[in-house]
Amino acid sequence: MDAIKNLLSRKSSKNLEAPFPSKKEMDIVYQSALRAPDHAWLRPSKFLEFKGDSLEELSKIFTNFANDHFQDDKAFIEKAKAAPFRAPMVIVLITEIKDHPKVPAIEQMLSTSAATQNILLALHALGYGAIWKTGKLALNENIPKYFNLDKNHHILGYIYIGTKSGDDRKVPHVNIEDFVTRQ
Repeated sequence: MDAIKNLLSRKSSKNLEAPFPSKKEMDIVYQSALRAPDHAWLRPSKFLEFKGDSLEELSKIFTNFANDHFQDDKAFIEKAKAAPFRAPMVIVLITEIKDHPKVPAIEQMLSTSAATQNILLALHALGYGAIWKTGKLALNENIPKYFNLDKNHHILGYIYIGTKSGDDRKVPHVNIEDFVTRQ
């Protein structure tokens, strides 16, 4: 796919089903991710891939977290339990913060965010749909331990991946002049 067309046509896909990308395709996706800007070559981005039967494991992780931290919110607990089954593949987006005198933690998280965008663009170029989700299951100091991660790891969200089903979401027109000031 033409690079500019890929950039201008990518959108989040809410309805995802099998098939999901092959290992060979995911190797391309991860290679694309690791081309993101990375000051001092710290390689802060890490990814956990869940698919098939391992989605049950992810559901247990989400359920345990929800039960421990939102025990009074039964609706959220059920939502967390069901979340992994929105798509046939889920990638956990992780930043491993490393001490460096010139690269603060936020810059390392931004590197993982850029890697995430590269993942979304690579999946789109390969013909797959995806959506990046955050919410209560991400961006907090408690969730990493449920994945057996150290305190220097931060979960920035989850990419749900599969083949698009149903109608594409409509993307509203954006007037770039509302967002760009030209000096």
